[in-house]
Amino acid sequence: MTYHTSFVLCFISTTTPRTRSLISQPTVMSHTITTVRTIKPKKERGENKPAHWVDEKPSKFQNPWDSWHLYAPMERIWPYLVFNTFHPTYPNSEKVNLAMVKEPTWGFDKEGESQDKIKSTWLGHACFLIELPCNPGEPRGARVLFDPVFSKRCSANQVVGPKRYTPAPCKIEEIPDIDAIIISHDHYDHMDIATLLSLFQRNPKPHVFAPLGNGPFFEKQIKAPPGHVHILDWWESRRVEIPLSIDDPVAFQTRIRVLSFDVTCTPGQHFTGRTLTDGYQTLWSTWVLESPPNTAVNVNEETASNDTSCTKREGVKVFFGGDTGYRSVPDGKDEDQMPTCPVFREIGEIFGGFDFAMLPIGAYLPRKVMSPIHCGPQDSVRIFLDLRAKKALGMHWGTWILTTEDVDEPPRKLAEECKKIGIKNGDFGVCDIGETTFW
Repeated sequence: MTYHTSFVLCFISTTTPRTRSLISQPTVMSHTITTVRTIKPKKERGENKPAHWVDEKPSKFQNPWDSWHLYAPMERIWPYLVFNTFHPTYPNSEKVNLAMVKEPTWGFDKEGESQDKIKSTWLGHACFLIELPCNPGEPRGARVLFDPVFSKRCSANQVVGPKRYTPAPCKIEEIPDIDAIIISHDHYDHMDIATLLSLFQRNPKPHVFAPLGNGPFFEKQIKAPPGHVHILDWWESRRVEIPLSIDDPVAFQTRIRVLSFDVTCTPGQHFTGRTLTDGYQTLWSTWVLESPPNTAVNVNEETASNDTSCTKREGVKVFFGGDTGYRSVPDGKDEDQMPTCPVFREIGEIFGGFDFAMLPIGAYLPRKVMSPIHCGPQDSVRIFLDLRAKKALGMHWGTWILTTEDVDEPPRKLAEECKKIGIKNGDFGVCDIGETTFW
């Protein structure tokens, strides 16, 4: 097994100044030691080179399924350039329903009601803050931030490129303490230098998980401590353990708890590249979080027998879809007859379903060139079923104009597709930017 440990001496408040007044928080945590260790992969690698590796190094990657089709860069870029020539950069809010933006509460306003639930806060596009359930008496569950981008433009610079038409719901500094950051791939709308630099100014510094090939980016550009950077291939897993020393002024005692969750890098159908010359040199992925049963354990033997917060409970499973396609649909073809990406059904079988999934629903037109890399709602609902998800929220919409569909179409079309395929109302929908939901 491989171990990576960071030692941090800190005073942690579980709220920010903006939200601290919402709840009473008598508990103090200190001397946090976060450990990340390698655990058995969810799928064993064979003796031969994995199908998604182009070479043995690996230094380049590919989508190894019939559902994939590679279009030349200009075939993908040209429709976008034509569209932006004849359409305004910003949608008219008087004519279309933009995604609503609200100030996040992070669920602190419902603290007593939500400890045993997954908390998800959508921060726009593909960025979510997930807080896993915690046991009674604990200040919080483990927190994971997915694909954070808070810059105005998702671009190589802040002069040109797609610009936000809805604002970020908060400042980066107002995000509560986080334990991990997960990156799905290196595109600018999912991996942003300015945002990551800001997050790594925090104390304690988070641990970051990213697919193969992204290590140099985090080590050289973000200057993340080596022990905080974890680079995974598909199906590889890590266990994150966060011991918390909790001072309880009411009980006049200190308890040690260990928040524990597993992170698994899972396949998706996409591509990578931050310039015109580095395509496919880093891997793309989806991700799974698992909070095992009894995720927080009291390790103070003297007080464990009287501690009712050690009650056993079931673990939870969360899926993050990052950026992915589902099938390639050429012009004039019946999309229901086209091969679909088999990995989502495989993921559903291996993990046995999910309590909550975050699935992309936007940036899908023109269908011919976007279908291999981005889901339309008609794809997203089928991934929902393939994964055996119980609940899901749509993402990858409502923030930047990346493709040619109307900005308010993805949620409307999602509702239509859910009805067509028989997904119950409320099982797969959307929320406001900044809204916290419970699962």
